[in-house]
Amino acid sequence: MPQSLTMLPTVRTISLQRPLVWLVYAWRDMARVGWLSFAHGLVLACAGAAIVAVAGQRFWLLAGALSGFLVIAPVLATSLYALSRSVERHEQVGMGVVMKTWLNWQNSHFNKWGNDYWCMVQFGALLALAATGWVVTSAALITLLAPVPILGPLDFVHHVVLAPDSRLFALWLALGGILAAPLFASSVVSMQLLLDRRVTLMQAVLTSWQVVLANPIPLGLWAALIMLFTLMGLGSLFIGLIAVVPMLGHASWHAYRDLVDASNLPLRD
Repeated sequence: MPQSLTMLPTVRTISLQRPLVWLVYAWRDMARVGWLSFAHGLVLACAGAAIVAVAGQRFWLLAGALSGFLVIAPVLATSLYALSRSVERHEQVGMGVVMKTWLNWQNSHFNKWGNDYWCMVQFGALLALAATGWVVTSAALITLLAPVPILGPLDFVHHVVLAPDSRLFALWLALGGILAAPLFASSVVSMQLLLDRRVTLMQAVLTSWQVVLANPIPLGLWAALIMLFTLMGLGSLFIGLIAVVPMLGHASWHAYRDLVDASNLPLRD
């Protein structure tokens, strides 16, 4: 077996209520970081509004695009993980942390062609590919199987969700769940581990799956909380995302710190 697959961090088990503690820690981080945390939420709220502006008249595309937008959220929250790590280390938090995360987080690498260097880019590309696949699948499913053209939210509710024969909606939900479950298992701690330690993409994804398998019920609750708060943010015409995004981003860092002991792996400076 390759050495990279044997050098996995230790996975911890947690209690059921631990995800609620992560949310408490998240609000502490948000208070410490200040406006910069909420700026992340504002950017993503504006991105969501832009998706609606572009795809609003084609609801089959809108539903898939918003779902795909949520798929790549773990990548978009990377700088929130970095800010929480800086708070944890009692380092100065500010725009410099964000800029370093996105622009020169790999300055210490001399080999720019190594797998370790491109791991976060690879993971982001894979999630973006999955998001694109879901957009196409969702659009094709609703376009081909809906009894009438679906042009807006009310059409979707009336002709898909509340249709006497609701098999289309059940199929749409089932396909979304089939995509979401492995993506959640692959990404629950992957980006945080990639940011924190010098590991390969395979190490990060395998660790994330081990975390889920070791804590299925607590992480099931965590997935439900993520879905609940995300729906609240979307349902508030994206305004709620200004607070929801940083809360979930900071909480995800604390989830990683609780679930994974990566002290046996080199730090990513």
